[in-house]
Amino acid sequence: MKHTVITIARSYGSGGRTLGKKLAEELGITGFGREDNARQRGVSRMASLEVVLEKGDRKYSAEAKQELAERKNNYYVDMLQSLDDSAVLPGAKKTLLMLREKGILSAVGSASKNAPLILEKTGLLPLIDKISCGLDVTKSKPDPEVFLVAAEKLGLKPEECLVVEDAKAGIEAAKAGTRVATMPGITKEMFSRGAMTADYNEVEKLTAKVTEMLTRASRARIEKDGYVLNINISGRNGVPSPGVYREAGKCGNLPSGEAYIAPLEDGSDGEMIIDGSMVGIGKLESPLHMAISGGKLRSVTGEKSENLDILLKNEINGTLCELGIGTNEAAILNGIILEDEKVYGTVHIAFGTNTSFGGTNKAECHMDGIILRPTLYLDDTKVIENGVFLI
Repeated sequence: MKHTVITIARSYGSGGRTLGKKLAEELGITGFGREDNARQRGVSRMASLEVVLEKGDRKYSAEAKQELAERKNNYYVDMLQSLDDSAVLPGAKKTLLMLREKGILSAVGSASKNAPLILEKTGLLPLIDKISCGLDVTKSKPDPEVFLVAAEKLGLKPEECLVVEDAKAGIEAAKAGTRVATMPGITKEMFSRGAMTADYNEVEKLTAKVTEMLTRASRARIEKDGYVLNINISGRNGVPSPGVYREAGKCGNLPSGEAYIAPLEDGSDGEMIIDGSMVGIGKLESPLHMAISGGKLRSVTGEKSENLDILLKNEINGTLCELGIGTNEAAILNGIILEDEKVYGTVHIAFGTNTSFGGTNKAECHMDGIILRPTLYLDDTKVIENGVFLI
């Protein structure tokens, strides 16, 4: 049996999420930002409202909260009246058509009661086999009910399904025994000629090999244009991200293809050039120069380096928290970190949080920078020379 894809309906634009900010402003609540918007994804109306209200200091009765939830939803429904197929994200319709051609069933799992209307307005309804939404369930994500209902409607077991998500609450649905693929920043080009076109069996093999080498190594050394950065990775385990999720409960990014590790938080010293792309800037037109000592970013210079001021705000944000190696031969550098850090033969370093993959640093950010055509040593083994794998 072919695996079924259960897609959360992020196949359309996200303008509705700005309505949380609109309500916050009406209530005199300040400080409602991008991260708060992201927390509203995939949850119930009332849970979404609570994200807004917790930013303020006023207490509301249950009746008042219900009125506010209805007000916010009415804004959303009004906005949906003008929705059309131009709101569909790049590659979404093509992907659904491809699934249909291959005989792979698809369903939408959404906490929103508006899901059927959205699918109709965007023209995606004929491409979806089943809908599981707020009209069918009583619990919102991260409870897995919406996905379990979707699987049931399709006549399948959860472990036969793959969930495609972009929200933290939805990713938690993997605990139901489905498989989850997250696609933050996915584009049509990634499907047609980029990282999604890779031979993922080969990506998986190379990723596993590099991950094992990272785990065995005590130190890494990156060389680029006369600059050297030494990184202590002793005692830390490498993490594979091959883009292959065969077992129930597995989750990760698509496209993928990288092996990475959390260095010791005080164990990086040297200077390095970032010349591919950088979170906060995008694809670089000219290199950034970074000086690092004691595991902390001490200075960064270059065009638009002021966009990285958060990394110099304090030593926690400026901690070198990740060393990663791209293993996807089809990936193309385009300024979107989802694909950029997967580019074959590149190395990336990141600053900020690494607690989710073996580190101890909890920061306000996680910002990656891509190094093109590097030379990389793990202990005394030269793994990459000028962007070419030697293993």
